[in-house]
Amino acid sequence: MSVNSTASFAFTHTDIDVGCRLFEALVRHAAKGGEPIGHAALLELARGLHPKDAMLGREVPIGIGMKLKFVADFCEAQAYPNLACLAVQEASGEDAGRAAADFDWTGTDARLVEYAAQVRARVPRNQKPRKERPADVAWYAYFCSHREACARLGGKDKQEIINLLMAGLDPDTALRRVMAAKAE
Repeated sequence: MSVNSTASFAFTHTDIDVGCRLFEALVRHAAKGGEPIGHAALLELARGLHPKDAMLGREVPIGIGMKLKFVADFCEAQAYPNLACLAVQEASGEDAGRAAADFDWTGTDARLVEYAAQVRARVPRNQKPRKERPADVAWYAYFCSHREACARLGGKDKQEIINLLMAGLDPDTALRRVMAAKAE
């Protein structure tokens, strides 16, 4: 999902938390030369840095767009090069931006924590996180009554919808967000 296409969706607490983990992984990746990195490889790198993070462990590549938008917004707010541009749908030879790879990212952690707190304060209060089982039940009920709208969803798409429901989104918003990501 491109960073710009997610503008109509609000961040969830999960977007912020996972975005912070992806930022850390992207900083490490940039320090090693900054070649483009595929979404799946980026998730694996982040999981290697945080092996016990269950939220990060549930993430799937289709849902990485909003987390990267959080990273891009942070970089823009701090006047840093766009670190999120290093993450690509598929690892390819395209130029992801030399500026992000050459930038000195040391000392940015404190600013990231402060920025995450500011964004977290803007998350709608009605977003109440759910546990996995209630999210799964809510999705199944929605799916049963909206089968036609859900016909093009695959297993990873359904996992991302469950993740979004766990983050506090309603099923309709979660479906729209996943469908927007698939359209990319």
